[in-house]
Amino acid sequence: MALYKDKIVWITGASSGIGEALVKEFAAEGAKIILSARRREELERVVKVSDLSEESCLILPFDLSEINSFSANAGEAIKKFGRIDILINNGGFSQRGEASKTTLEIDRKIMEVNYFANIALTKIVLPFMLKQKSGHIVTISSIAGKFGFYLRSSYSAAKHALHGFYESLRLENEKEGIRVLIVCPGKINTNISLNAVSDDGSAHGKMDPSHVNSMSPEQCAKEIISAIQKNREEALIGGKELNIVWIRRLFPRLFSKIIRKQSPY
Repeated sequence: MALYKDKIVWITGASSGIGEALVKEFAAEGAKIILSARRREELERVVKVSDLSEESCLILPFDLSEINSFSANAGEAIKKFGRIDILINNGGFSQRGEASKTTLEIDRKIMEVNYFANIALTKIVLPFMLKQKSGHIVTISSIAGKFGFYLRSSYSAAKHALHGFYESLRLENEKEGIRVLIVCPGKINTNISLNAVSDDGSAHGKMDPSHVNSMSPEQCAKEIISAIQKNREEALIGGKELNIVWIRRLFPRLFSKIIRKQSPY
């Protein structure tokens, strides 16, 4: 029996990578899915390959930097489905640029999309979930939300901020039936490094070698859904790179030595 049959799931960043893989997994479970990303044509492609019917999905394309459009989009979702059971804030982009060379404009752009847009959509959906007395909010952070790393100063800062916000949100709303999961992927084989922004704002345009043979987005999606099912508060997902999170927690001096020897890519 499909656990998510007829559940209403809203996924941002649904046009590729982890987001696309999540759409396929939830579709296979019989969920009704709201897909959001910037490119409508890519969302339509994902709908087709996921074998979703017109009745079981809603395409809501928008740019995460355009926060003023969120209320109208949420209104469309509620108009069609009447509720939102799971919100997965997956949209965003990464960074490959030194802090000393990255302009404040780029810093603000990264924070605007990866943090403010993320929590803005949550703040719009949350009242509906509170009215329902149920809901699951999932935010896709990163192991970069656990520690700073080369060429990722603003990206890491935004991910750190998500942890503070969602840990607080969980405490404030869990008695109202709201569950919160923070997902921290490590190295996943997606286009995240290709689309990462460099210090001058241009696309990095290169696939990080460390990501080539890493976990597939399909496996990552399966583990995210498993974490939702188990009502976990945090899920570290990836390969051996996750060991560094535990080393930092238990052996901080050793962590400091190891992290300095890692390649930025």
